[in-house]
Amino acid sequence: MFKNYLKMAYRNLMRHKVFSLINVLGLALGMTCSILILLWVQDEVSYDRFHADINNLYRVMEVQHYPGGDNFTVDATPGPLAEALEAELPEVKHAVRSTTWEWKQLFTLNDKALKVSGRYADPEFFEIFTFPLLYGDPKQALQQPNSVVISETIAREFFDSPADAMGKVFKINNDKSYKVTGVAKDVPKNSTQQFDYVMPVQDWINSPGSEWLKEWGSNALRTFVQLQPGTDLEAFNAKIKGVHKSHVKESNTELFVQPMKDMYLYSDFNGGGGQIDTVRLFVIVAVFILVIACINFMNLATARSAKRAKEVGVRKAIGASKPALVRQFMVESVLVAFLALFIAVNLVGILLPHFNDLTGKFIELNLADPKLLLLLLGVAILTGVLSGSYPAFFLSSFNPAVVLKGTVKLNRKVTVFRKGLVVFQFILSGLLIISTLVVYLQLHYIRTKNIGLHRENLVYVPIEGEMNNRYDVIKRELQNTPGVLAVTSANQNPLMVGNSTGDIGWKGKDPNADILFSVMTVDYDFLKTMGISLKEGRDFSKDYGTDTAAFIVNEEAVRLMQLQDPVGEWLRWGNEGHIIGVVKNFSSTSIHYPVQPLIMRLQPKDENTLFVRVAPGQTTETLASLEGLLKRQNPAFPFEYHFMDDDYERMYKSEAIIGELTKYFAGIAIFISCMGLFGLALFTAEQRTKEIGIRKVLGASVASIVLMLSKDFLKLVLIANAIALPLGWYFMSSWLNDYADRTELSWWIFATAFVTTLVIAMLTLSFHAIKTAVATPVTSLRTE
Repeated sequence: MFKNYLKMAYRNLMRHKVFSLINVLGLALGMTCSILILLWVQDEVSYDRFHADINNLYRVMEVQHYPGGDNFTVDATPGPLAEALEAELPEVKHAVRSTTWEWKQLFTLNDKALKVSGRYADPEFFEIFTFPLLYGDPKQALQQPNSVVISETIAREFFDSPADAMGKVFKINNDKSYKVTGVAKDVPKNSTQQFDYVMPVQDWINSPGSEWLKEWGSNALRTFVQLQPGTDLEAFNAKIKGVHKSHVKESNTELFVQPMKDMYLYSDFNGGGGQIDTVRLFVIVAVFILVIACINFMNLATARSAKRAKEVGVRKAIGASKPALVRQFMVESVLVAFLALFIAVNLVGILLPHFNDLTGKFIELNLADPKLLLLLLGVAILTGVLSGSYPAFFLSSFNPAVVLKGTVKLNRKVTVFRKGLVVFQFILSGLLIISTLVVYLQLHYIRTKNIGLHRENLVYVPIEGEMNNRYDVIKRELQNTPGVLAVTSANQNPLMVGNSTGDIGWKGKDPNADILFSVMTVDYDFLKTMGISLKEGRDFSKDYGTDTAAFIVNEEAVRLMQLQDPVGEWLRWGNEGHIIGVVKNFSSTSIHYPVQPLIMRLQPKDENTLFVRVAPGQTTETLASLEGLLKRQNPAFPFEYHFMDDDYERMYKSEAIIGELTKYFAGIAIFISCMGLFGLALFTAEQRTKEIGIRKVLGASVASIVLMLSKDFLKLVLIANAIALPLGWYFMSSWLNDYADRTELSWWIFATAFVTTLVIAMLTLSFHAIKTAVATPVTSLRTE
């Protein structure tokens, strides 16, 4: 019986090649997009899930409370916290500290030197996390000072095999010697913690100038806890909440733990959205596109039902039951879905390398993976059942006594349903067009926005090795180098100021006020090099010896401190001094967040980044001069440079990916919708061929016939727009709310979406409408 169903399905597909092609191609395109999105989502939700004890691993978070109900949540915690948690909370099996960022350090062995990114961590790091060691003991590898675990890749860079690395001694930054005590397998790409080396965190804490890491008031380390199995998370969070307050007098900080399996997707607690929002967005897009493709199938199947009415009548007359007919039509639709799946899988294989380049992923289409295979089969079966269910039940319900007398006329309910599907299809298409326009405009706004500093033609290099000792010489030579407009240094990239403190005092401060200020230390010429505008007062100057105890603040800091005449006012940040200048606000964090209050202090010769302002059009020559200078002054370290505008682009990489993907998927969704409209127009033209012939004989013009054939469909597109436009405004307003600084939702965005869908629909419909209207009526009337 099933074999017979397949035969009939195959014959029907071959009999109606154009409609079959539209169905198969539409479903294939819809499946291709959906599969690519599902593979991307699968990769996103897989982060950190490879850890063996993932269900008991948590990240400790800090919530800092400030006046006015403002809360600031971070994952940077005090150095002593881990020890306190192990001692005070029996639910904690292990507490492990790790640096919040990756450190690039120079590894030297004999004549070979390489910059390597890694982190510092506690000895239990390799016990609680599943980063397998190829060589070495996970429990002992980081127990001794000056020990290091390196990745397999780095081991192969320096040695013939990873085994040869064990026991070897690297010179780190031409200073300390570190012995290799372990070689780890390369970290999976879907890990939130990436590294090519791990060193004992106690080495950093005990290094000169790092005493502050031992204080409860300084946050610089992530703390992870491995809880005892069966721990009640809600009860544990209630206990850990006050640990910080028990060690710090008048603390404004509370603690909680976040499951590590949620760390990647739910990484933003301060109103900036998060990766989970992107995942949800593209799951919705995948469903939209698949639904649009399924609607095509439903529409064409119900539109062509009259042509299959006699087939159903004959089958029923010779004894076929309704369930048997339903099975037949369902098999037909599932067969179409599997044909579409075959095409889609091949398209995914072709497109996946480009998709990976676009998203920065390393996704593979491994058809040997049972989970992926079941997912693909599930998509095909779901698509086949979803698209074929209504036509199957509709066709199988025909009365044989009626259909065998002549052609069946579709009743009003069926026509309304089919029109409703077209409307729904174009609502989804309209939403995708609006989304694409808004995302593009927000990206354009981000890229062209005046952020308060000039990020173009600004190069920076890390200050390392001998550069600190020779900083004055390097700066002086650079200032005399052709193509160099200004030189300075700072302890942070001004686009991403991460240091902050609430321990700021000023005249007239409310004793109950607890405001978090971003803080930077800078060299002379910082404002000039960055292109930051001075609102009042002056910049730091060597002409004033007291400037080493002075401060420059931004407008937001002045507003929060409620200073009427800030220049000359007393301020305390570590040392006491006076405000000598106020700069206009500039973006020191992501534009997801409001401008932060900022304080800058002069601290020359103690920074970690050198900034060079290059004259436009002289970048190549200036970089060559910079490289030559640093090779002379700091020969042990390879030349490494970065552009500030590249950093700015990387900050909004997620938005750029969303913009590109939305653009492509919106185009495909529109194309699929037009294919369905094309098929319906073709069918309508076929059904009304004789009517059109009669109208032409009676004198109807081509224009009137084109209008007659198109107007019903254009009405549906207009209705779809009337619904899509307000929905688009609502959804995109919500999306833009994640940005403190954003583009405006102008009327022309929705006008463009409206005109676009209308023009596309008219172009799609006009082909068959004109072709039918200009045909000679003799052929169509000959059989009357």
